[in-house]
Amino acid sequence: MTGADVVLSLAGTRRQRGSESDGFRLEVSHLALRRGECIAITGPSGSGKSTLLDLLGLVLAPDRSDGFMLNPQPGAAIDVARLWQRHDRNALAAIRARHIGYVLQTGGLLPFLPAIDNIRLSRDLLGLGDGDGLVERLTGALGIGRLLRKKPQALSIGERQRVAIARAIAHRPALLLADEPTAALDPGQAVGVMKLLLALVRELRITAVIVSHDWDLVSALGLRRVQAEPVTGEPLAVSRLTG
Repeated sequence: MTGADVVLSLAGTRRQRGSESDGFRLEVSHLALRRGECIAITGPSGSGKSTLLDLLGLVLAPDRSDGFMLNPQPGAAIDVARLWQRHDRNALAAIRARHIGYVLQTGGLLPFLPAIDNIRLSRDLLGLGDGDGLVERLTGALGIGRLLRKKPQALSIGERQRVAIARAIAHRPALLLADEPTAALDPGQAVGVMKLLLALVRELRITAVIVSHDWDLVSALGLRRVQAEPVTGEPLAVSRLTG
C-alpha cells in the first residue's frame, strides 16, 4: 500500500471517555484505510465504536495521537493530529465539511427542508453547483426521485435513510462515516439499503467506515471487519481495534 493509496491513517491514538473509575479508553494502535475501501467496525455495546467515528469525523479530539493523517486526494495530506494540537477548530470544521460525509442511525435530516434541499445542503454550503449531475444520479440510484419535494416527516424510515445517504455523499467526500445506518430498518430493508450505499461509495471511490452490530449483514456483504474489543484486567474498560 503506497502513501497515495491511503486516505486515512491513525497510529498510537487514544481517547478517554468518562472518568478513569467508570469510563473507558479507546486505543487505536494502527489503522490505515485505502482509497475506495469499505470496512465495518463491529463490537459489543460500549466498546468504543461511536467514539471511533467521532474521532474519525474530527468532532472529538484524541488525548494522544502519534499519527493522524487524512489524505483526501493524492498529494494533499492533512496532519489532523497537528491541527488538534493547535486547537485549530476552524480548520478542522472546514476539513469536515469538505471531505467527510456522515450517515446517522436516524438520518438526521433537517425537518423544515424538503428532501432535495437536505440532499443539496452540503453542496450549497461549499458553493458547489449542479453541473456534475451527481445529485440526479444519486436520487435515481436510490429510487427517491418522487420524494424530493416531501419533508422528512412525510417519508418512511427507509426513505429517510436513503435521502440521508444521498446527502452524505452528494459533495463527493473522501471519507464516509455511517453509524448503524440500517439499525432502524427491518432485515429486508437493511440489506437493500446497505447494498445501495456500498455500490455508490465504490462507484465514487469513497472510503467508508460503517459501524454495525449486525455481524451477519457485514459478513453477507463481504466487508473487511475491524473488531472493537473490550480488554479486561485493566483499571478501566479499554477498547482496542483489531483486524
